[in-house]
Amino acid sequence: MRVRDVHHSYRRRVVLRGISIELQPGVLAGIVGENGAGKSTLLKILSGELRPDRGTVHHGGRIGYCPQEVVLNDSLTVRQHLEFFKTAFGLADLRRAEEIMETLNFAAYLDERAGVLSGGTRQKLNLTLALMHDPQVLLLDEPYQGFDWDTYQRFWELATKLRDAGRSVLTVSHLAHDAERLDELWQLREGVLDAHTGTSE
Repeated sequence: MRVRDVHHSYRRRVVLRGISIELQPGVLAGIVGENGAGKSTLLKILSGELRPDRGTVHHGGRIGYCPQEVVLNDSLTVRQHLEFFKTAFGLADLRRAEEIMETLNFAAYLDERAGVLSGGTRQKLNLTLALMHDPQVLLLDEPYQGFDWDTYQRFWELATKLRDAGRSVLTVSHLAHDAERLDELWQLREGVLDAHTGTSE
């Protein structure tokens, strides 16, 4: 993924001031920034959900995007979500989704409606839907919110496997936890992206 000189504003409020990123295959990267820094806006632009005011974004393959807000229908079961996205992605089967569910330890919820799931389990489904078509570029916005410690560890195990399989993985968070797990880490501050120094605000 190559991003060049991306700018974006909401009316008079400037959010992004010339963001440039190059994310190579087989890289696990992170962006941190305070709430309101523009992290979610940047991911929406990278995923194609939002058009930047200026700048370019190029991807080398399929994109998987896990937004901070879950994209679920509370009246549908987990299985129905998987079948819906299977059709949308044109997949032959659900093997990839089933592997992710096993890794995240929620295969037992297949016939539960999304509306009765806990916040953490809803996020597991949200993440599965983003990854089930085996994308080359993964954009994950606060992907582990609501996870317990075991699932948090399982998430990083999954992210590492994806990186080792040659995928480009970009996670966004407001905290620089687990920086040692990342190959690259940037900080988004005042609309500018800088290499993270590890210093606190």
